This record gives sequence, structure tokens and C-alpha cells, in this order.
Amino acid sequence: MKDLRIALLDMNNNQVNQGFKNIKEISEAFQKQSEENISIEVFDVRFKNEMPNVRDFDIFISSGGPGNPHREGHDWEQKFADFLNSVYVHNQQNEAKKFLFLICHSFQLASIHWELGNICKRNSYSFGVMPIHKTENGEQEFLFKNLPDPFYAVDSRAYQFIEPDHDRFEELGMKIVAIEKFRPHVNLERAVMAIRFSDEIFGTQFHPEANPEGMIENLKDEKNKNAMIENYGMEKYLETVDRMDDEDKIVLTQAQILPRFLRLAKKNILKDVEAMA
Repeated sequence: MKDLRIALLDMNNNQVNQGFKNIKEISEAFQKQSEENISIEVFDVRFKNEMPNVRDFDIFISSGGPGNPHREGHDWEQKFADFLNSVYVHNQQNEAKKFLFLICHSFQLASIHWELGNICKRNSYSFGVMPIHKTENGEQEFLFKNLPDPFYAVDSRAYQFIEPDHDRFEELGMKIVAIEKFRPHVNLERAVMAIRFSDEIFGTQFHPEANPEGMIENLKDEKNKNAMIENYGMEKYLETVDRMDDEDKIVLTQAQILPRFLRLAKKNILKDVEAMA
């Protein structure tokens, strides 16, 4: 039986982060539930300049993180671009696939790397639990299968992906599977919220790993609390806190997207191993 190796890429640049804690918890729960021998290794990409060797791992989850997703001249930026290329090219050239999930900051970096559209600063920092709408392609997306439309997820970002280059998406065979909520009273383009980059690579602008406890913890931060009140109003803020642990909102999203990604990755990796045996 094949051992599975998971690499977790910490993109938080030495800032304490609830999201990465949640990613570890989901990965460890998957590890415990699996009959296979699964190892998990953490790489501190931005602060310690650590990067996994693509050959050595089967599954990668790359976290969100603070700051500007455009290049600022750090060593890790080229390493991360090379990492994205390595996973993508490996999957084009090999039967045994590598699986990669990109969250928030990592999603923005990948979208810039593959030149998919305009990743720009938002007018104001966005934080809260927001409805995410499936696109037509999103209706067919395996990771969204058990989620309603819209489904709810934690949004935490200073940047956004707007004005997708549809020709470029078509050229690379990538698909937009979710966008932000429709706001007819606001004359702004709706941001891209999730992309199926390939059969093995998926990314979300939102935080599928977030749970109610982490969200409550984040709301203790005045910046997050104020951003939410500024964007949605005090009434919405209080309602969100009240509905934080509703079974059909972020609890459902957390239970579905990343766990389904891990299970699907495992199933395909083990199938590939059997096929090559």
C-alpha cells in the first residue's frame, strides 16, 4: 500500500493565523480517518524561504496570507512560481498526478502567475461570512456537489480578482467555478472566487478551511471587526456572529470542500499506483 505525503505551505509570513491552524486540523483528521500511512509536513514559504520538492509529495495545500500578491523582490516568489510550474508540468507529463489546493493569497499568486486577469487592491478590506455563487461550470464542480447555491464562506482579503481574461482561461483549459454575490446597487464587477485550474489543481479566493471558533477568534481583531461593520453594517455583523455556527453555512463549507479534495486526491493517487503496478 502506498504511503501518501502531504505538504502544507504556510504563506502567513510569521503572522499568527487561524486559517493555517484549520488547514492542519483538516489534514490531521484526514490522516486519522485513512487506512493508508499519511505523513504531513509544513513548509514556511515566506518567512523561512522553505519550499517542498514536488517529487517528494503527493498532495499540496497552500494557505492564505497577508500582503500584496504582486512581486516585491523576495526570493520565495520565484520559488513559488517554479513550484506552480513544476506541479502543472508534472501532471501534463506523468500518469501519477500531484494534487494542489490554493487558498486566498496563494490563489491570487497563481492567478497572477498564469496571467488570468486583473488582481488589484480592493477599495476597502473585506472580512466576513459571505454568499458565494456557483457559475455554470461550478454547478458541475465535484468539490461543490453537496453545497447549495449560494453557499457561505469566510472572506478575508485586501485584494480581488476581477476582469478575467476569458481567452486565456480557454487557452489553458481553466474554469471559473464561483463568483462573489451580485450587488445591483454597487457598480463594480463581481470578483472571481474559485477556479478549477486543472483536474488536479483547484483554488479559492475565500477560506474553505474556516470554522466558527476561528472566525470568532478573528473577530476579536479590531481590524476585522471594523472591516465587517464598514462593509456590511452593524446589523449584519451581529447577525453573522449569531449565525456563525449554523449547520448550513461555514460549518457545511468547511466539512465539504477541503475534505472532498483530499479524498478525491487520495482515490486518484491510489488508482494511479494500481494502474502502474
